[in-house]
Amino acid sequence: MNRAELEHVIRAAAEIADDPDIVVVESQSILGTYPDAPATLLTSREADVYPRNKPDQAAAIDANMGDLSLFDATFGYYAHGVGPETAKAPLGWEARLVPVKNENTGGATGWCLDVHDLLLAKCAAGRERDWPFIEEALRHRLADPALLLERLPTLPLEPPRLAEVKRLLEATILRAQRRPLPT
Repeated sequence: MNRAELEHVIRAAAEIADDPDIVVVESQSILGTYPDAPATLLTSREADVYPRNKPDQAAAIDANMGDLSLFDATFGYYAHGVGPETAKAPLGWEARLVPVKNENTGGATGWCLDVHDLLLAKCAAGRERDWPFIEEALRHRLADPALLLERLPTLPLEPPRLAEVKRLLEATILRAQRRPLPT
């Protein structure tokens, strides 16, 4: 999914939910901070979203725009309606949301996770598939490793899990630094 497609998802989700504010979590929120993010970070066809003021309408988004919907069949990408609890982001993430609003969003605003909050939410999710995404974002220097480590302790995780995430993140930062981008 690219930025124009995300903007389309924001517009359509806002119409379905009757809410002009759509929160974008997970991978596609990188397009808020980096509209031209590297293609290696844009492999997903799905945008995880929820209406900021009417989160109960996420199910309507999923029903109308979800995987295998007419929307998906027509455009080749889709929206997954999720809830506010989906992103296990660092404390204060709501204040750092990045707005996406232009003619293509039809007056609606997409609120995307800040890139650091996105990467840390992926760390907290604990899915094996998220670590290559984090490493790739770091290789492209889209996030500051020091800021990631600074915000890490504010993730909503129990201390043993937080320690494990810290170890994995530090290893991922080192791998990214050892694999510079070709010049």
